[in-house]
Amino acid sequence: MATLRMSTLADKRLEVYTKLTNHQLRSAWECEHGIMIVESQIAIRVALEARMRPLSFLLSEQRLQAMADVVDSLDDDVPVFVLPPDQMERLCGFRVTRGALCAMERPRPLSVDQLLDEARRLVVVEGVTDTSNIGAIFRNAAALGADGVLVAPTCADPLVRRAIRVSMGNVFRVPWCRADGAWPTHAMNALSERGFLRLALALASDAVSLDDPSLREASKVALCFGSEGAGLTQAVLDACDKKVIIPMAHGVDSLNVAASSAVAMWELFR
Repeated sequence: MATLRMSTLADKRLEVYTKLTNHQLRSAWECEHGIMIVESQIAIRVALEARMRPLSFLLSEQRLQAMADVVDSLDDDVPVFVLPPDQMERLCGFRVTRGALCAMERPRPLSVDQLLDEARRLVVVEGVTDTSNIGAIFRNAAALGADGVLVAPTCADPLVRRAIRVSMGNVFRVPWCRADGAWPTHAMNALSERGFLRLALALASDAVSLDDPSLREASKVALCFGSEGAGLTQAVLDACDKKVIIPMAHGVDSLNVAASSAVAMWELFR
């Protein structure tokens, strides 16, 4: 392991942190995986526990001391770049309290079959483009007992920096995959074939309440959540076995998708 103290962000060795877009990071290597940037000491530690492979670190002086155990355990070919606080602040655009970034190899993705074969309590997300919401859903999934997350092609990437940070690294704890084949037909059929009760969280006149006792009878449950604005597409609504609504008070009609996922998982995954 080499600790390299830098004085400026202009050093070309830091371009993976300063200049590459998410798309460029995904295709940065001539291999199928690409690179992801993991931010915050907590998320980095969770990623390492999940056996993600680090390529380099970018730390503030303060975080270098806090992560001394991690740094001391690194292989010699993993550089640790150290920046002064003002340069870290320039990089992130705000006062950095986390002060820790790590470039890592992206993990090999699971297939839909691999995910469904091991899951009994599943979260399905469609059209969720806000990376903070994606991260929050993964954090909820880890905390509230989901076995996996099935991500539609229309969703934001769970492995972008903001989603990883908001999830507190739980994108590495919860198995997940990006749906393949024709959406949503292939995924919905695969869920049905494996005996999942497919529940659509939706504001619909024929929706049953989340606390309906019949929802607890299924041995396998897939909770489907839609986009922040339009919700689930009609194709997913038509494919699901039931529509479900969270009872509300004071005339409120809905919750943010991340909050809705937490309520639904708490009720049905206990």
